[in-house]
Amino acid sequence: MGFHEVRFPANLSFGSVGGPERRTEVVALTNGYEERNTPWAQSRRRYDAGVSLRSLDDIAALIAFFEARRGQLHGFRWKDWSDYKSCAPSGTPGFRDQEIAVADGVATVFALSKTYGEGPDVYVRPIAKPVLGTVLLGVSGDEQVLGLDAEVDVTTGLITFAEPPDAGEVITAGFEFDVPVRFDTDVIQTSVASFQAGEVPNVPVVEIRL
Repeated sequence: MGFHEVRFPANLSFGSVGGPERRTEVVALTNGYEERNTPWAQSRRRYDAGVSLRSLDDIAALIAFFEARRGQLHGFRWKDWSDYKSCAPSGTPGFRDQEIAVADGVATVFALSKTYGEGPDVYVRPIAKPVLGTVLLGVSGDEQVLGLDAEVDVTTGLITFAEPPDAGEVITAGFEFDVPVRFDTDVIQTSVASFQAGEVPNVPVVEIRL
């Protein structure tokens, strides 16, 4: 599976429709109760890039990007404007935003993540595509210096410390991030006449597992 470390033009994704998808299997029992289960440990996001297109130049940019990805063949980065920070959408990421691990005194590599909800039912989402230059890191409340104390791989979301943090220390991070996606179609149909009349093509985009 190929992945191109390029972002779908952010001005074209702004205004798109989409969000998380879950898969739940519901079985209705004869007594009126239900049994519910899911084969998915993680949610998957879907978007429609077509609704954000506003001009013929936008369509040209979309087609160029689509052709360079060879349709569904190669994945790419997508900015989800409703959820792209470790903090609230109106805030600025800080190194205390997300607890990503508790050190054991041995491990030096930790994965970025974002936690949704509170209490025992929280969902911890892996973050594999942080945005270059936005990652901040802390250990037990002390900010770390990236490039000196640790390194971040923006293609995987892995943090590597120069020395293992002491056991019990809490590792935190703040960041912006993209969603790894691919086009969910090999066909884009456009009509200049209909577009000028207010219609836009359907351009489905779906999150991929890495």
